[in-house]
Parts: sequence; structure tokens; C-alpha cells
Amino acid sequence: MALYHFHLEQIKRSKGQKAMACAAYRAGEKLYSDYYGEVCDYSSKGGVVHSEILLPDHAPREYADRQTLWDAVENAERAKNAQLAHSFDIALQNEFSMEENIALARQFVMEQFVARGMIADLAVHMPDKDGGIENPHFHVMCPIRPLNPDGTWGIKQRKEYILDENGDRVLDDAGHYKTRAVPTTDWSSPETLEAWRAAWAELCNRKFEEKQFDVRIDHRSYERQGIEKPPTQHEGPAVNEMEKRGIRTQKGDLNRWIKATNRLIATIKKKLKSLVEWITAVKEELAKAKEPDLADLLIRYHDMRNAGAWSNNAKIGNLKKFVDAFHFLKENQIFTVEE
Repeated sequence: MALYHFHLEQIKRSKGQKAMACAAYRAGEKLYSDYYGEVCDYSSKGGVVHSEILLPDHAPREYADRQTLWDAVENAERAKNAQLAHSFDIALQNEFSMEENIALARQFVMEQFVARGMIADLAVHMPDKDGGIENPHFHVMCPIRPLNPDGTWGIKQRKEYILDENGDRVLDDAGHYKTRAVPTTDWSSPETLEAWRAAWAELCNRKFEEKQFDVRIDHRSYERQGIEKPPTQHEGPAVNEMEKRGIRTQKGDLNRWIKATNRLIATIKKKLKSLVEWITAVKEELAKAKEPDLADLLIRYHDMRNAGAWSNNAKIGNLKKFVDAFHFLKENQIFTVEE
């Protein structure tokens, strides 16, 4: 079943996060952090089927080594609350082979991140679901601090003076010129994130089309697509592991409720669609009646269907549909076409 999930968050020291530990976990490796003087060992972690670091042309070649890269990032960031890296979590498609999924992930990372001058640490995961629905996905970590053309670390933002309508600098209450911080890249802008989300959907849909699969994904929310359907919440590895062991979670319960609600909505829509089709089929009778009785119209439509039925099974099926529709109308106090 084709699905869309594209989540971005920042790895921050202010949240107690460490870039080396995050990289080791995603890659399933044992790495030593020179910055913290500690070992981050996730070599026993399963489910990692592919990992590599993709570099832009101006990046030092030694950054192709995961430990060297993230030590350099940690040492370039001195602030206690420093933002260290962008972290992407993106769903792959069960309709594609793992080789096809890895190729898609690499293509997306090269075209959307590396082409912008970003270093990208890619890891593809396929967790063991014990016979459940497979959940292939990939993680990408990109340092937030950009590289200069010579391969040295650049600055994240620059100071810009605030100007008035005449182009003159504005003073604050203390007599100092007002300034604001301006990012040196567009990597954190909402517009860029929207473009990345759309690009991933487009890349997958081209692959679906190439393989002649009649499915598509959409990066837009249900609300933006005009679909009246509450979306499920992304559960993440911790919740998935607990649910897998039979431990109910709040997020798992919420998703079960959402799925049950969506099934109910789909059933109601199907009933209403059927009723509209029946009413349309007897529109000539509607035109003659001043205040049409809905039940009578459904009976007439039932008789029309039976007149063309080829077997008793077909007639029984027509009767079941009629009874089902009649009970639905009665339970919801619907007695006229207008209602």
C-alpha cells in the first residue's frame, strides 16, 4: 500500500542530543566521539540495510568517514544550545524492491541535498515486523552549518541592520542600531521544506508510473487535498517496538481509533452514494410526485432491479441492499428526499 511520510526535525544540544550518537544509531555502528570522549555503540541494532555519506564536490574527502564528519560538526559548534543537524525520516514504498528503494533514496538525496552543497549521511532501514506490514524507510542527517567553497565550515547566519522607509538604520531605546539575524542558506525555510516534500512525492510517483502501478502518493495533507479523512499519527520506532511486544500505547490507541473512524466514514459514504444512485434512477417518478415518499421510491427501484435480475441470488442481493438502506434511513430519521 503506497504511503507518504516525510518528517524533519533538528538535532539540538538544548534537547540533550548528540550528533555522533544520533549518527551511530541511524547507521547501526560503533563510533567514538572525541568531542564528548565517549563511545556510541549501536552495532547490535538490526534493520539497517544500507548506509553511506554523500558529499558535495567542495567537501573534504575525509568527511566520507562518519566518525570524522560528526566529530568535525560537534567541534565546529561551541554553543551549549547549538543546532547540530537536520534529521529527515522518510517512508519508502513496499511496492518497490529494496534495491529500487535504495536507488530512489540516493537519487533524492543527491538531487535535493547534495546539489545544494549539503553533506548527507544516509541510512536505509527495514525493521523486522514479525509478519506484519513492512516499514522500509530512510534517515538522512545533514549538518546545519554550511561549508565554504574551500571546505571549511561557514556561518549559519549573518547580522543585518534594520532600515526605515528612507533606508536609514533604526535605533533602539538604548541608542543602538537594531539588527536581525539572517540565515546564510534556505535549508531551514518552510518553502524549501515544502519543495523537498513535493519532490519526494513526484520521484515516487514517476517510479509508480514507470512500473505501471495504479497508485500515487501526495505530499499535501488530507485537508489541503480536500479529503475529509483524519490522518493517522506517525508512531516512530519506540512506539512500534512497544506495540509489537503487545504493550498498548496512547499513540497506538489513537491510530486504532482513527482507522476505525475512517472505516465508518467510508461505510457511510458508500451508503449515501448508493442512495443517491437509487434516487437518480427514479428521477422521472420524483418529477411527478409533489412530496415523494422515499421508501416508496426505494421499493420501486428495488422492483426495477429485480426485473433485470438473472438469478435468485441476484434478487436476494437486491433485497439485502434494500433492507440495509431502509434501516439506515430509519435509524437516521431520514424520510424525504430533501432530508
